[in-house]
Amino acid sequence: MPVKIRLARHGKKKRPFYHIVVADSRAPRDGRFIEKIGTYNPITNPATINIDFDKALDWLQKGAIPTETCRAILSYTGVLYMKHLLGGVKKGAFDEATAKAKFEEWKQNKIRKIEEKKNRIIKAHNEEQRKKLEEEAKVREKREKFIAEKRAKALEKEQENNSEEQTHTENA
Repeated sequence: MPVKIRLARHGKKKRPFYHIVVADSRAPRDGRFIEKIGTYNPITNPATINIDFDKALDWLQKGAIPTETCRAILSYTGVLYMKHLLGGVKKGAFDEATAKAKFEEWKQNKIRKIEEKKNRIIKAHNEEQRKKLEEEAKVREKREKFIAEKRAKALEKEQENNSEEQTHTENA
């Protein structure tokens, strides 16, 4: 039975949300699956990935083949790197402690990069909001200036009309 690690789509129209599942390759995309090993939400920025690391690693070692998207997700979360390191341990290239140390170093770098990206996104969003507020303030100032000029003209006309009426009533 050829087993694949793939995405099963859930969510609304135009709002995808995926379950990462282990399924028989002959089963339909959203149909029967063997085990759910995680979730993937591409709507958020950066995409939210929750995966059971040990289950995914176990299925990869059993021979499950990930689809292209799942391969990218597993690579992003480090499951494929850990499988690679464990293969090196099995061949005798290095011991398990070295493999765990290398993985922890990689994981810390990955977490730091993700945090930097989140901070960059937040900073860009805040800068965009600040610019919008500045533009809005400029428009408001122009509008207030225009209204003030309009009121001043109306006052002048009213004063002229009042002075004309006073002169007209005095002459009569």
